[in-house]
Amino acid sequence: MFGRGTMWSVLRRSKEACGIHKLRGRTPFSPSTQRSFTFPTPPVATHYFHAFRSHLLPKGEHVPHMRNFSKMVSVGAQHKEELKLLVSGGSRAQKVVGIWLFGSAAWVFSMVVLGGLTRLTRSGLSMTDWKFTGTLPPFSDEEWLQEFDKYKQSPEYKRVNRGMKIEEFKFIYWMEYAHRMWGRALGVMFALPYSYFLHKGYITLRLGLRLSALFALGAGQGLIGWWMVKSGLEEPPSEYSQPRVSPYRLAAHLTSAFAIYCGLFWTALSVVMPEPPAESLTWVRGAAKVRRLALPISVLVGLTAVSGAFVAGNDAGHAFNTFPKMGDTWIPQDIFEMKPLIRNFFENTSTVQLDHRVLATATLISVGILWLSTRKLDLHPAVRSVIGGALGMAALQLLTTSRSSASPNSSMNSPLLPTPSLPTTLPTPNTF
Repeated sequence: MFGRGTMWSVLRRSKEACGIHKLRGRTPFSPSTQRSFTFPTPPVATHYFHAFRSHLLPKGEHVPHMRNFSKMVSVGAQHKEELKLLVSGGSRAQKVVGIWLFGSAAWVFSMVVLGGLTRLTRSGLSMTDWKFTGTLPPFSDEEWLQEFDKYKQSPEYKRVNRGMKIEEFKFIYWMEYAHRMWGRALGVMFALPYSYFLHKGYITLRLGLRLSALFALGAGQGLIGWWMVKSGLEEPPSEYSQPRVSPYRLAAHLTSAFAIYCGLFWTALSVVMPEPPAESLTWVRGAAKVRRLALPISVLVGLTAVSGAFVAGNDAGHAFNTFPKMGDTWIPQDIFEMKPLIRNFFENTSTVQLDHRVLATATLISVGILWLSTRKLDLHPAVRSVIGGALGMAALQLLTTSRSSASPNSSMNSPLLPTPSLPTTLPTPNTF
């Protein structure tokens, strides 16, 4: 590997270094020396180092000092120590807590889906009372008749479901009961592992405060849900109005559920991935650019979801069953009929549906722009997959919305909905 001259020079200088031992009265490779071998003294070590450097490196080349390397190591260790982990107890604790949080987020998502099914089947007003701890369902025929008699006193039975049979009532009762008990089961499933992890010392103070806030918000969901249902158990202000819950309270209930879901999912990601993957510097830079673009789009998605709650609360989806036009026009003429003007954006069915359509279309366009602007960036494969999935879901959401609007089942001619001759700006029952 080395040149002949280099090898001879190294051997010659090694002999000179070994001569130092002779001056001390020792043989350089005597048995006693081999048994009690020590590293060379600093002058000898320096001699060896300069001998190798002068022959192995060309003139003018620079060798970084070992002090720089130790400095880099100390900086890396310091960065690792300064990284504030949300979970203590090692990687196993991180994995267990992460699985628990992801499972809780999935449970909240299933709650939102079950709540949507409860509303689609018009089951939300079937239970006319509420207890925080819950109650056992009716089992005997007598108990079912008692619950049915309570429901018969509600405005929904008198104006919408008059003549309903006991078997039909049982179906909507079980839907609402399942929705309520599923939420209570979520609270137990969250509280028990949380207490265990606190006892084991896995939960840090920062994570404990965050999870406590999410748990309190989840417990408040039951109160918000009953506050919402109670608004639909009161008599509507107009004889032409159907009993329905307040759109403001429905929006508060749905927004709170989204906040809990996002908080749990984000916390779970923070637990299992305390810092982003940094295998490539270009990946980190690309992720930073995506973050700057995704934040405003996230706000737009949130506004679209909240506007959808007002569409559901006002039954605005049934006002116009054509897409992209709303009837024969692009913009209805009665979008600003209500006074004061601000009420139109929350209670006027024409305005509420128009807002939701505009926001949904803007969301799809924004996600499409995000996808196009990141195609040339060098991104982590997971980040690129998430962006593509978001674009697909946004397109699917708009497609299903337009198809449901054009469906005959969503027509205003349904016997359970207002007749076409009724105005779309009737007073909303129990607005707040």
